[in-house]
Amino acid sequence: MTSALLGLMTVAWNGCKRPADGPTGGPGGPGRPGGPMAVQVVAVPARQRPVTEVVPLVGSIAANESVEVKCEADGTVAEIRFEEGQRVEKGALLVALDETKFKATLGEAEAGQRLAEANFKRAQQLADGKLISQAEFEQASATFTMNEATVELRRRNLRDARILAPFSGIVGARLVSPGQVISRQSTLTSLVDLDTVKVEMNVPERNLGQVSVGQKIRFRVDSYPKELFEGDVYFVSPQLDAATRTALVKARVTNRDGRLRAGMFAKLDLAIQLRDDALVVPEPALLSNGDAFSVFVVTPQTNAVIRPVKVGLRLAGKAEIVSGLTNGEVVVVEGHQKLFPGAPVKLAPEASAAAYKD
Repeated sequence: MTSALLGLMTVAWNGCKRPADGPTGGPGGPGRPGGPMAVQVVAVPARQRPVTEVVPLVGSIAANESVEVKCEADGTVAEIRFEEGQRVEKGALLVALDETKFKATLGEAEAGQRLAEANFKRAQQLADGKLISQAEFEQASATFTMNEATVELRRRNLRDARILAPFSGIVGARLVSPGQVISRQSTLTSLVDLDTVKVEMNVPERNLGQVSVGQKIRFRVDSYPKELFEGDVYFVSPQLDAATRTALVKARVTNRDGRLRAGMFAKLDLAIQLRDDALVVPEPALLSNGDAFSVFVVTPQTNAVIRPVKVGLRLAGKAEIVSGLTNGEVVVVEGHQKLFPGAPVKLAPEASAAAYKD
């Protein structure tokens, strides 16, 4: 409250109060000798409490790992070794193609490689005896090297006929059948790792400075509305989205029971600021005048004095006081209407203040 307002309140009181009729305060009843009656108020002490600023966000749950399982070669499906929804380990065989043509081309390449190797060794002996030109020797050497590379390529094609799980996870829907002719890059199924899931959210620029790696998040999902899940922030994007002025933040959540699924919405309150010893008063204690705030403080002499304060976080029914008060000072939460600076006060019974205490 501004000094001008305080002055007006003081003048108003001096103009309205009656002179004392005697040493006991006259017909005004009990009070201080020669002074006004004490005003009964409800007051509680300011206390230090941990406070957290919470930003409500909606995130999306993503699998720890997720891939579409595809084939790198053309061929015919010979065998399908998984069931839809089955859990498989890394390296497990998912689909096998008919290997006949792959083995045939590999055998052809290996025969050519053996011939090229023999020609290379013969050319090397002739070159040592100066019986062939350097160009002829280099030609034999190059042919041998190319045949070696062809053999390796054919071996890789044969390995590609067996599609293995790239990591441990749960297999999705089957998209091919035995005997089906498929082409390169055909999708066979999907594989997701849900032992750990990720919660991805976009945090506004104004709050980004208070988000850090290792920070805890808590969230709920519609499938389990009464359960609170917890994770740890592991990634904060180094750049903001220019259109939304938000940064992508990711957190890991342990999901051993598999209840959380990729694509679920996560409703979370992101705790972005925490102080263990913040000074807190009940919100009804605040008197506002525009952007300025003040409180009535009850002195040890049971007088009400007005005190300008700086307010920090506004919590549910509470307000953080950044400056202007000290821990333990008693502030008025009910009865402001009859108060003025210096007014004598009488504290209401302890039970009246119970609703304002933690």
